[in-house]
Amino acid sequence: MAQQKEFDLSNLRPPNISIRKITIAIVGFLIIVFVYSSWFIVDREEVAIVQRFGKYVRTAENGLNFKLPYPIEKYTKVPIEEQLKEEFGFRTLRAGIRSEYEQGDFLEESLMMTGDLNLVVVEWIVQYRIKEPYQFLFKVREAQRTFRDINEAVMREIVGDRTENEVITVGRQEIAFAVEEKVQALCDIYETGIRVDQIILQDVNPPDEVRPSFNEVNEAEQEKDKLINQAKTEYNRVIPKASGEAQRQIEEARGYALERVNQAKGEASRFTSLYNEYAKAREVTRRRIYLETMNEILSKVGKKLITEEDASGILPLFNFNEGGQVK
Repeated sequence: MAQQKEFDLSNLRPPNISIRKITIAIVGFLIIVFVYSSWFIVDREEVAIVQRFGKYVRTAENGLNFKLPYPIEKYTKVPIEEQLKEEFGFRTLRAGIRSEYEQGDFLEESLMMTGDLNLVVVEWIVQYRIKEPYQFLFKVREAQRTFRDINEAVMREIVGDRTENEVITVGRQEIAFAVEEKVQALCDIYETGIRVDQIILQDVNPPDEVRPSFNEVNEAEQEKDKLINQAKTEYNRVIPKASGEAQRQIEEARGYALERVNQAKGEASRFTSLYNEYAKAREVTRRRIYLETMNEILSKVGKKLITEEDASGILPLFNFNEGGQVK
């Protein structure tokens, strides 16, 4: 059998550790921690809120700043120039040409009822900035969560005052402006320190369960508008033409009436003038009228032969070979 080795434990002694060295090491470590925690750098787009034992004491601007060592004073950086955003109804994982969105059920915050008792799914984005860091950190508990609750409550109120058609189509821009104005007013009342830059309605649709029926209604509305436009086009083509033709006939009738009236007035004036002349010299005027009338009539007659009543032997005067009619 193998012999068991025996160990001499008498030589094992605890290491010689100096209390003084341990104290120096601890003090040195604390000095390093205090010195390292006594300064900090604030970026250009930020400010730092400094607290002393939890109480606000000052706001540090961008650049190198100093403070009392931790845990006497601590600081919290707040981005005041950066534009932040909150998304409702969806979450963006990666923005770009082909954005990627988080898969999840956000219907609870986006499903809303309109004023005509229909349901719509509203997805929107709120872009904002922190204008008052002190208010943002200390005036409201969980300011970011409160800000989201304000946006959701206001959006539901504004959507609930409008019809489904307004929310989905023509009223989207007006809704965005109304929500932006009211959200900013509430943020100022609650002293959240937030300034709303813009509210964008990303997508507004009916719920998936009723979307086929909604599409059918839209198609019917489009068909109705199409037929109305066709009727208006036909109306604009026929009615102006008929109106123009009627106006033309009216103008022709007016012209004809004016012509007849002027002609009658002329004839009456001519008759009056003749009568006045006739009244001055009746015999002369009668003869003149007779001669003018005979001149007009005889100029239209072919061959003329004028004889006296007691004339005889006039037969040779007629030329029967010409086949003309004797008058």
